[in-house]
Amino acid sequence: MTETIQLNGRQIETDQLELHQLEDGRRHLSCDFKVTSEAYHDIAVLLYEMNFRVGLPEKELEFDASISNYFTDTTNLYKGNEVAEYHLELTERASNLK
Repeated sequence: MTETIQLNGRQIETDQLELHQLEDGRRHLSCDFKVTSEAYHDIAVLLYEMNFRVGLPEKELEFDASISNYFTDTTNLYKGNEVAEYHLELTERASNLK
């Protein structure tokens, strides 16, 4: 089942999304999504930001997080009509905790 995630306002449709709470109370999110060669540049620039305002509309959640891990099966999508699988993990920033 797909679920939408927002990273700094940019919507991404995920193939898989998991959200759980760490022992220290911070949230940890992992998701998988596809990136087309047409969207590659925009997604790469977005991920280089490293810190995000994360929105999960279906869960009515928003929080600040940083990339804790990500990888892809393809590193060069400059050829047309290609699709890469991305895996992204985000950890809530400690400054969010009260």
